[in-house]
Amino acid sequence: MGTTTFLYKSDPVRGRQWAEVFRRRAPEIDFRIWPDIGDAAQVRFLAAWEPPQDLAERFPNLEVLFSSGAGVDQFDFATLPPALPVVRMVEPGIVRGMVEYVTHAVLGLHRDMPRYRRQQQEAQWSPLPVRSAAERRVGVLGLGSLGQAVLAQLVGLGFDCAGWSRSRHAVNGVQCHAGADELPSFLARTEILVCLLPLTDSTRGFLDARLFSMLPEGAGLVHVGRGPQLIDTDLLAALASGQIGDAVLDVTEPEPLPPAHAFWRHPNVQLTPHIASMTQPLSAAEVVLDNLRRFEAKEPMIGLVDRARGY
Repeated sequence: MGTTTFLYKSDPVRGRQWAEVFRRRAPEIDFRIWPDIGDAAQVRFLAAWEPPQDLAERFPNLEVLFSSGAGVDQFDFATLPPALPVVRMVEPGIVRGMVEYVTHAVLGLHRDMPRYRRQQQEAQWSPLPVRSAAERRVGVLGLGSLGQAVLAQLVGLGFDCAGWSRSRHAVNGVQCHAGADELPSFLARTEILVCLLPLTDSTRGFLDARLFSMLPEGAGLVHVGRGPQLIDTDLLAALASGQIGDAVLDVTEPEPLPPAHAFWRHPNVQLTPHIASMTQPLSAAEVVLDNLRRFEAKEPMIGLVDRARGY
């Protein structure tokens, strides 16, 4: 690849793990961890969660910006050089973690575990009817790599699965819906709703009172997208009315929530601190190295962001 500096600007502990992978696999690359940038003119590649300001001026020869995580909604695209390729992280550790979390959440809702926890607190021994997975209709919002991996697992467990996305997809064993016109029919058949949408202008506030009203009464919600997609007051109202039975939330706005926020102590809300899926440093570094080789070979990079869509 010639003289090249790869700059890492994120968690320095993970950065040192990346550095070891680069040392073994690509010793010709000068791997540096922020703020040790070396010669700024040599920086061709940057991996960051929050990139520094004035990228074009600071790094005049920057060729690719990599997100150190699965999302890119933390980037302000208006401040980035218009022609700079932006690549989100797509690596096996993220996918495995999300599949584990969502499967656990869906199974918990399917088998009434939130209600049993409430019964336990009241010292109440009251078995509930058990339904088979085939009788439970699960719907996933978002049919990207994470959504499709989650659906493959849920289909394998026997659930009646559907998916929705803005554009048309075909997924084995899944009833796929697309676009605004097909959203109501998707929601009407969904007893457990999983949100895996990327955060864009069109998905901000997507989980609102109108959407909840189109679900079957008592539906469950698993929210693992992004916090700003959920209107908190609308969910609280839906929980109070029984339109939503229980909710599992891994993302909130803001993060963390203020101590007085109603979600903390709500009996029908299970809250986790944005841990559903985390980038695994070693496999992430390998994925980035593969994308560097793709870039040099003028092949499509995995996770290249379409700026018009925002993901």
